[in-house]
Amino acid sequence: MTQHLLAAGAPVHAIEIDPEFLPGLRHLAKQFPNLNIVPGDILEADLAAIASGRRIRVYGNLPYYITSPILHHLFTFADLIDEIHVVIQSEVALRLAAQPGTRDYGYLSVVTQFYTRPEFVFEIPRDAFNPPPEVASALVTLRLPGERAKVALRSSAPSAADAQANPSRDAEIRFLDFVKLCFSKKRKTLVNNLRTIAKPDRAREALASLNLRPDARAEQLSVSQLAALRSLLAGA
Repeated sequence: MTQHLLAAGAPVHAIEIDPEFLPGLRHLAKQFPNLNIVPGDILEADLAAIASGRRIRVYGNLPYYITSPILHHLFTFADLIDEIHVVIQSEVALRLAAQPGTRDYGYLSVVTQFYTRPEFVFEIPRDAFNPPPEVASALVTLRLPGERAKVALRSSAPSAADAQANPSRDAEIRFLDFVKLCFSKKRKTLVNNLRTIAKPDRAREALASLNLRPDARAEQLSVSQLAALRSLLAGA
């Protein structure tokens, strides 16, 4: 994959944590001066520093057990990423692109669709890998921006330090914390899950103003509906 990207001629930054793969990358670097090798952990990588002012596309075959942490880390650099193309576990790929009201829709779906527009491109058979993995894989494409570009987030009483540092980032963090609370107990209604921040009557009133049932659950709401609900409750 790295060699195919290098052949396009654009700068390629290969982030690699496994020392066994570094010699092969150094060999490629002798053939392709546009390759920059970045030894280290993607979860700790500063993509803004690596990009050096350029917009980027991300390509990777992600370790399945840390797919979610990697995606969350990439989303913190959403302002400089145009597209993400990754091979991940098929089950997780379905969750990223799932629609409200479906079995696979959950917190990870909302976070992904807040930052990106996910597409399940195709499934990859197990025998395409050596050795074959125990689970099915899929290529997923995440195009930016997602719903984040459309929804207006209200930051509920940020501190003076937060307001001066990055008010939009503060609002995003608070919104995602709200979403996590909404999905905290999936079988519970939103009224029950939100008891720590809103009295049941207030929560029902907010749901009604959005034309939603009083017994609505988080998995039935789109990203924009969740943002609207939080805005109403933040203004209470």
